[in-house]
Amino acid sequence: MLSPISSQAIAPATLLRGQGAWDEALPRLPQLCQRPLLLGRSMATQILRDQLSSDLEAVGLTVTAANLRFDCCEVDLHRLADEAAPCDAILAAGGGKVLDAGKLLAHRLKLPCITVPLSAATCAGWTALANLYTPDGAFQRDVALDRCPELLVFDHAFIRQAPQRTLVSGIADALAKWYEASVSSADSSDGLVQQAVQMARVLRDQLLIDSPLAIEDSASAAWERTTEACGLTAGVMGGLGGARCRTVAAHAVHNGLTQLPACHHVLHGEKVGFGILVQLRLEEHLGDNRLAAQAHRQLKPVLKSLGLPVCLDDLGLANVTASELQTVCEFACQDGSDLHHLPFKVTPEALQDALVGLSERSPVRS
Repeated sequence: MLSPISSQAIAPATLLRGQGAWDEALPRLPQLCQRPLLLGRSMATQILRDQLSSDLEAVGLTVTAANLRFDCCEVDLHRLADEAAPCDAILAAGGGKVLDAGKLLAHRLKLPCITVPLSAATCAGWTALANLYTPDGAFQRDVALDRCPELLVFDHAFIRQAPQRTLVSGIADALAKWYEASVSSADSSDGLVQQAVQMARVLRDQLLIDSPLAIEDSASAAWERTTEACGLTAGVMGGLGGARCRTVAAHAVHNGLTQLPACHHVLHGEKVGFGILVQLRLEEHLGDNRLAAQAHRQLKPVLKSLGLPVCLDDLGLANVTASELQTVCEFACQDGSDLHHLPFKVTPEALQDALVGLSERSPVRS
């Protein structure tokens, strides 16, 4: 039986990683562009981005600096498209939403894209995917792109400057690769998908081993392995597995939680880590999966030891109402949601039971 043709954007054309990767990248950049748009967002990284701009000008490039005003949303993207009119490339330097916005902008304008992650909170610097949000920070949908970035610069010096919380969040996001892919794609007959799932398992095991020391000592080899696992290897898995190696309930829960303004201070990976626990509870109670119950008992103390949320209270939702939870669950369960990659039906009511069931105290009021 002949397999259908599959087209996948697996990896950036070039990856530079390690201490001083940015300095290594600089003499290569004039081969990619002459007039880059330097995209950023956070005031916390403004000084660093100013230095990047000076470095780019020092190698003869004409830089246009621009900032996101919101998350990666259409309002910003339309404005940035105008600002990028004289530019011949997009260089996105920041966290996941900046990197997603840069990739999507480059995709729409048909320009080369260069990603420079300033934290290890996500693998957005690697992937051919972008998440769209409303200006208020509520998740809308993801957008598949036709290619990964032309250049990914993963400089350890930049990552070390990020708050430790971003690395912890990245650990949770990367851990989810196994818990989701092992459910959505374990029965696939596609060799690349099978290999991507096994890569996710190895990624999980390495993170469980290395994360405590990585958090404790940013000069350790464990820190290097952990940051690259979060920022790079997690993206490799998605590239190899493609659309058939899917996210499931953990990311669907994240998407639902973003609908609540009270949860907007919680980082992407923090929501996803909580979502893993919700997914395991669904697998246990609706899928009658004893291994999921065991995995839940093993994972919860690990997440807790890293300072990640394990109940609604930890997410800042101690006073959440039943109506607000219904909003979360209806969004997470809408048609087309990743949650429906679970091998059993999940209703908004069942999901709400799982969310509340994780609470160490019952926070829900009517």
